Amino acid sequence: MAAATDASGGWQRLALPGADVALWPQWLAPGEADPLFAELASAIAWENHRIRLFGREVASPRLSCWIGDPGAIYTYSRSRFEPRPWPAVLQLLRGRVEQTCGARFNSVLANLYRDGNDAMGWHSDDEPELGERPVIASLSLGAARRFRLRRRRARGESPQPGDRLDLVLPHGSLLRMAGDTQRLCQHELPRVRQLAQARINLTFRLVDTPPA
Repeated sequence: MAAATDASGGWQRLALPGADVALWPQWLAPGEADPLFAELASAIAWENHRIRLFGREVASPRLSCWIGDPGAIYTYSRSRFEPRPWPAVLQLLRGRVEQTCGARFNSVLANLYRDGNDAMGWHSDDEPELGERPVIASLSLGAARRFRLRRRRARGESPQPGDRLDLVLPHGSLLRMAGDTQRLCQHELPRVRQLAQARINLTFRLVDTPPA
C-alpha cells in the first residue's frame, strides 16, 4: 500500500490509478469507538435485505439498514429502500464525519458483518442518485477487516502493476472515497475464515432527493 500522510493530520492518501482515496486509521480512539459499536448494535433496526445476484434473488450476506433524511430514497440491486429515521447517536456522528471529510451527507448505509462469513463482493457505489463524483465516507467499527480496491479494466486488458490496493480497515478508522473513484474503480470486503468477531460499517452518502 502506497500512502502519504496529509499535512493536516491523520489522513493517509492511498495510491490507486484514477482514485481519490484517503484513510484515517484511528479517527476514533478505542475509548470512543468501543461504546459506539455497542450502542449502534442495539440502536439500529438491522434487516436481512434481499438482493439480485446473477439473475437470482438471494439474502444479502450481512445485515443492513438504510437511514437518512426524508426523501433520501436509494435503489440498489433493483430494490428500493426508504430511509429509516436517524438514531440520535448517528445524527451527532454525521456532523463530525461531514466536518472531517469536507462534504455533506443526508444518508448512511449501515452494515453489520456478524463474523468472517459475511462479506461484500466486487462493486462500485455508482447508482445514479449518488451523482457522477460522489464523496463516500466509510467508518469501520469492531473487527478489523481486509478491504480491496481495483481499477476497472477494459475487456481483454491485462492487469497492470499498481492497479489493485489491499488494506486493513481497523476499529475506529475512516475511509474517504471521492472524485472518480466509483466510476473508475471497484471495491470489496472478502470473507475471512475462522473470524468470529463482528464488524459494523457506516457508509455516509449524499443522494438526490425530490424537491420539497
